[in-house]
Amino acid sequence: MTTAPARTDLYPTRGATEVMTPRKDPVVWSAPGTPGPIATADLMGFERDGFLTVDQLIDEDEVTLYRSELDRLIADPAVRADERSIIEPKSQDVRSVFEVHKLSEVFAALVRDERVVGRARQILGSDVYVHQSRINVKPGFGASGFYWHSDFETWHAEDGLPNMRTVSVSIALTENFDTNGGLMIMPGSHKTFLGCAGETPKDNYKQSLQMQDAGTPSDEALTRYAEDHGIRLFTGRAGSATWFDCNCMHGSGDNITPYPRSNVFIVFNSVENTAVQPFAAPVPRPDFIGARDFTPVR
Repeated sequence: MTTAPARTDLYPTRGATEVMTPRKDPVVWSAPGTPGPIATADLMGFERDGFLTVDQLIDEDEVTLYRSELDRLIADPAVRADERSIIEPKSQDVRSVFEVHKLSEVFAALVRDERVVGRARQILGSDVYVHQSRINVKPGFGASGFYWHSDFETWHAEDGLPNMRTVSVSIALTENFDTNGGLMIMPGSHKTFLGCAGETPKDNYKQSLQMQDAGTPSDEALTRYAEDHGIRLFTGRAGSATWFDCNCMHGSGDNITPYPRSNVFIVFNSVENTAVQPFAAPVPRPDFIGARDFTPVR
């Protein structure tokens, strides 16, 4: 009888106390000078800050196409009834729809667009697959925000991603003002992993997709991060995009303005960093939240 070797957990989390661990992985995985759509200076900025903005990733006609498709999906009763749709607890409006690249050929084509997937390959230094995709709908007059968190903390703890070799892109489908619940990131926070305190509840995803609880940093840790790194609020017209590293501390506020804020959100993971068993949860989250299909994007 043989015993399976103990696996190495580079980023402990969900223990008795919070733990800060220096990042053990590269931020940019491709070799210097590797060709790609991101200029060298911008890639250096991504390495330093953990994010990269593109003023116009898609043009006005494309924004119209993707907005129409978003509207079609959230108005479809079958989509609303699907488990991939997350409903606002108070308003009962659709908050997010997951796995949109499988629900919609329009969004599937966006995932395959070289302007999108090419940047992911350049940052991660390999072929990539979609770990998660969704549309986020933040209508005016009270849509709730997303509390401060590191995506990697959840993806490591609950999905089993071993290393920080994952990048997200948020593409604005409405204008991002400084008042309508825009994305906030702490620049440089991606260089330190914050392992959160507390065990993962059973079926935590059902609660966390509406309001984060497990995997939430303490006020003390957030205060230290903010003092060390500051906070950057992203604004921009429809069609702009923000790329950010999986370990960035980020969040967004409620939208109490009349102006909606909607975006399409795509998470690319390296095919060399595929999910294993969760590091701090009894079972993996459903595939529509954390993919177990590692087919490269082509």
